[in-house]
Amino acid sequence: MKEAVVCIQHYSSPCGEMVLGSSGDRLCLCNWAEEKHPGRIDRRLQKILKAGYEVSLSPVVAEAMRQLDEYFTQGRRVFDIPLLLVGTDFQKKVWEQLLAIPYGETVSYGELAASLGMPSAVRAVANANGANAISIFVPCHRVTGSGQTLTGYGGGLDAKRFLLELEGGDTGRTLFPPFSAK
Repeated sequence: MKEAVVCIQHYSSPCGEMVLGSSGDRLCLCNWAEEKHPGRIDRRLQKILKAGYEVSLSPVVAEAMRQLDEYFTQGRRVFDIPLLLVGTDFQKKVWEQLLAIPYGETVSYGELAASLGMPSAVRAVANANGANAISIFVPCHRVTGSGQTLTGYGGGLDAKRFLLELEGGDTGRTLFPPFSAK
């Protein structure tokens, strides 16, 4: 029996190298090449999808790259890529709630937990947020600590700051100190 395949490609964003992947006709991966917990997301995807990675450019990944290019030049605020959310039911519930956070806005982990009807589950919601395999498309960067403190992000705090500043740029609002490239 032939193993299923996740088609992957590297993408150079203005805030870090990313790996995009698709399974079938849906995007299942947009992760940081250098991530906070190396391999955790890859292992989960490969195990649940029973798939190996293959470097090849699928139509879905090509379209995701095009939409990311538009996003990074502030020509796109909403993505319309079909997504494959790979995780537990609870994780999927959190990720679907992330999709409801509008461009240029943030919520705290506490607010996210409350919006799910689980105000005491802040830590579980934060862990699910951190397990998101489809960064930017599922905007986990829009979740902050209480008082809009800049906390945890798989791509690092500089990448998170960059994304939030990018989204806040056209409003003239500054959420955090300016991004500093390494």
